[in-house]
Amino acid sequence: MQVNKIQSNYTFSAAQTPNSSPTKKSFLDNFQTKVKNSADMNDTLVVPRTIFKGYLGIMTGTTLLTLGSLLSKHPKLSKPLGILGALTSFYGTWAFVRPYIIKDATKS
Repeated sequence: MQVNKIQSNYTFSAAQTPNSSPTKKSFLDNFQTKVKNSADMNDTLVVPRTIFKGYLGIMTGTTLLTLGSLLSKHPKLSKPLGILGALTSFYGTWAFVRPYIIKDATKS
């Protein structure tokens, strides 16, 4: 079986109608039309900004702590990176937990 002899009958394009002229598609439009389940491209999850800042703070803090521990032979870099990583992780934890603390406090 030769792959180049396989013919596809699938020629759906939502942007074109039979009377319209062909338009140039952008790179991202190709993803939208070629993906099998187009809902995968449009599904979104709304996350509160403070929780997102918490995720970023925790990930950044962990990265800084790791870099500080890898550079343990250079104490002038290791110590500030460790301190900065710990402070960033603490901020991330606070930003992540803060909406839940405030929500629970207002219910009481």
